[in-house]
Amino acid sequence: MNYTVHETAIVDQGAVIGADSRVWHWSHICAGAQIGERCSFGQNVFVGNDVIIGNNVKVQNNVSIYDAVTLEDDVFCGPSMVFTNVNNPRSHVSRKHEYRRTIVKRGATIGANATVVCGHTVGEYAFIGAGSVVTRDVQPYALMVGTPARRLGWMCQCGERLPTQIGEHTCPVCAQRFEIGGNHCTPLA
Repeated sequence: MNYTVHETAIVDQGAVIGADSRVWHWSHICAGAQIGERCSFGQNVFVGNDVIIGNNVKVQNNVSIYDAVTLEDDVFCGPSMVFTNVNNPRSHVSRKHEYRRTIVKRGATIGANATVVCGHTVGEYAFIGAGSVVTRDVQPYALMVGTPARRLGWMCQCGERLPTQIGEHTCPVCAQRFEIGGNHCTPLA
């Protein structure tokens, strides 16, 4: 085993966990989970069977990643954020055949206590503000806040807020250049 599991955590036989990953206190990784390298799962995290997690993903305390969720490389999930996997749950009605896939693309951040409603894609390097509720697809680099989440602006790959004006802009921190349009933010070479 080339990853670390705290003595109170449960990793079901069959789970695939990459090198240098860490599973902390009272977490549970189900048998079908596929987890990349250098990931960190904080206290009381649950990872379902039909879950794919890339490399260098950070999942903070009290997050449940239910079936039909994919997290690409470098995703950050803040404390107590929530993923759903069915739109109309009922205790007395089995809806496992109705799960809707959720994909969180490379480098995206989901803030503390945010909710991502199932069936949507969160774009590359998007930033979901704390407490926001995502009810539709999120564009790459978008800064989303509120309930329901609405685009407030754009974010750089390094996590700094970008100007909202249309045109070419340079991140003041990392010097990455972007073209910002009315409905897009695109990195320039």
